[in-house]
Amino acid sequence: MSRNLLTAEQVATRLGVKLPTVYAYVSRGVLGRTLAEDGRTSRFDATEVEELARRGRPRRQAAQAGVADVVLATSLTSIDGDRLTFRGHDATELARNATFECVAELLWTGTLPATVSWSPRPDALRIAHAVTAPLPDNGPVAERLALVTAALACTEPLRVDLQPPGVAAHGRSLLTVLPQALPRRGRDPADHASRRRRLATALWPRISALPATRARVRVLDAALVLLADHELATSTLAARIAASTRADPYAVVLAGLGAASGPLHGKAGIMVHQLLNDADHAESPDHAVARALSAYGSVPGFGHPVYRTTDPRAACLLELLAPLLNKRSAAVVGGVRAATASITSVAPNVDFALGALAYAAGSPVGSTEAMFVIARTAGWIAHAMEEYSEAPLRFRARAIYTGPPPRG
Repeated sequence: MSRNLLTAEQVATRLGVKLPTVYAYVSRGVLGRTLAEDGRTSRFDATEVEELARRGRPRRQAAQAGVADVVLATSLTSIDGDRLTFRGHDATELARNATFECVAELLWTGTLPATVSWSPRPDALRIAHAVTAPLPDNGPVAERLALVTAALACTEPLRVDLQPPGVAAHGRSLLTVLPQALPRRGRDPADHASRRRRLATALWPRISALPATRARVRVLDAALVLLADHELATSTLAARIAASTRADPYAVVLAGLGAASGPLHGKAGIMVHQLLNDADHAESPDHAVARALSAYGSVPGFGHPVYRTTDPRAACLLELLAPLLNKRSAAVVGGVRAATASITSVAPNVDFALGALAYAAGSPVGSTEAMFVIARTAGWIAHAMEEYSEAPLRFRARAIYTGPPPRG
């Protein structure tokens, strides 16, 4: 059975009606339903609901050319008000209490392990280092990681096995290599000889020259957890579309990397990082905020189209980061927030928190993109696994032609 099924509450939210109206549609034959495994609660086909929404209760933008409105059922991530959950687990609690590897396993398998240890394959590391050796250290991150992903795919003939255990194994293999394919900025921690290191421990020397203390690695790990998935963000939709064609997991990640490489998605934290660097040298944070406002039309890192008031990922990460800020960096981050609050009521989003982490770590500009796409790779793999269980090629958008009329 298709997993693209919605609950009655989700249908009511999508259609903008109350629950009794949903069941009235069922009684009138307007909307079909099936019973869940418990034999009591109703489930509804998301495609049928979407057709009804567009036909009878369309969203304001649904009929506009150039606007795509996609609704899919997923068991992975839920955004309810200002709360984000991964398979029912609050994401902020996971960030405080679980490692990124454990959360990735949760997304892939549905079970949250107490501990998990991954180790990279030596041959995969050699390939990653070989293909990145000619690249400049300050080159674009997404493209660098895409090159590594494509190279590793060429060494995995069984990547075409799309069963969940095989896909998860490829996810683990890829994620253990990607951090170590980045240019080294600092020294490895004391356990550098151990192959079984946490991903955040391997990533820290690639984003900062500061020592990889336990406290710093823990905050980075929390950031990776919070960024691991975010429902149907643009790059995730791209990954699912690729998976619907039965593209292998490496190709799915390449699709996600392509979408995430845009300045409005995976690179969004870069503008925040630059703003904080500017504020560090400006006459006052107000001047840096004013320059950003003039350049972008809004202050980078504030507001989010999904959350009603607060991005819970930002609130959590900024709270965890606060003890690591020195007097100067705390003043800069606080000053930019205060200056922005004087002109808008919107709260910081996760891009601001990510930029603040990169600024506090003394990271090179572009490190926020590395953190984002490596973390989100776990989500792309999870969505690919879910999409592989659906009917293939189910995405076929239609166009509204706006060109010149036919001739003759």
